[in-house]
Amino acid sequence: MSTVGEILNFIWNMPEELIEPIGFLPDFFKDALIDSLGLIPFLFLIFLLIEFVERYYAKKRHLFVFWIKKVGPLFGSLFASLPQCGFSVIASTVYTRRLLSRGTLVAVYLATSDEAIPVLLSFPDKAPLILPIIGVKIGVAIGVGYIVDWVVTYKAKDPVIETAKEEEIEGCCHHHLIHASRKRDFWLHPLKHTLNIFVFIFLISVVLAFILSRTGSEEVMAKYCLMNSPLQPFLVSLVGLIPNCAISVMLTMLFVKNTISFGSLVAGLCTSGGLGILVLLRKNADKKDTCIILGLLVLVGTILGLTFQYNVFNINGILSLLGIKV
Repeated sequence: MSTVGEILNFIWNMPEELIEPIGFLPDFFKDALIDSLGLIPFLFLIFLLIEFVERYYAKKRHLFVFWIKKVGPLFGSLFASLPQCGFSVIASTVYTRRLLSRGTLVAVYLATSDEAIPVLLSFPDKAPLILPIIGVKIGVAIGVGYIVDWVVTYKAKDPVIETAKEEEIEGCCHHHLIHASRKRDFWLHPLKHTLNIFVFIFLISVVLAFILSRTGSEEVMAKYCLMNSPLQPFLVSLVGLIPNCAISVMLTMLFVKNTISFGSLVAGLCTSGGLGILVLLRKNADKKDTCIILGLLVLVGTILGLTFQYNVFNINGILSLLGIKV
């Protein structure tokens, strides 16, 4: 175990030893580069694991869609919580053919786990928050999904299930899930994911480090970002709707830097349906229906964010009993 710890410490400290002596770089740029480079090995290992999940999922997606149609929000929420990038895309495509209920699609979006999970895993002090985030998102997704289906919805049709054309099903790096079985892609996809997220983290870290160098402290920067204001969860939930995986990375980094609250992070991740929202915007002919779905996501995300921010039901105390500090 000590050898493993020494190796991890060496990997973590190597970027600082390489970058710190470079005199012409501004300090804020150095800090951002050091922090970002140190995450690369951990991100690659995490995305390698996710590749296993995605390969299995790609082969079984027809079965998944069948059970989602039968069981609805429950099954959709559970599988959407897996850290892979294509599930919300397929759910959105199938929904536009009215083979899923509206409640099921809302549940999939609310439960979707994307790049926020690997990024949080890269920060050991924040990793314990992953299970509460996933658990809360799944629980809320299931409840909201069934409520939506009970109140008003498009019901799933009964004909034989179609699926989107396989060449149209893409992950967040625009790789086709149908090709997930190719051996070279087993290493290429995690590498592309890692490089993409590294770039996002680095750019966000540079901007945050520069702002911090001007404001003087994280507390001042947080104040400018409306920390502890009831507006923050609402505004972050709107930002979460932007269909790009860089958004969830940005929100996670803002949380890690103590610029947005845990409640705001949860609010943003609930509305962050990834590229699935982009598919919905493009392919759903009923624009009113699209607006209703997006409105529901913002409403649920904001309420959930405020619940954590103002410790309603002493939810933060319950987590602290489990040794999890929010």
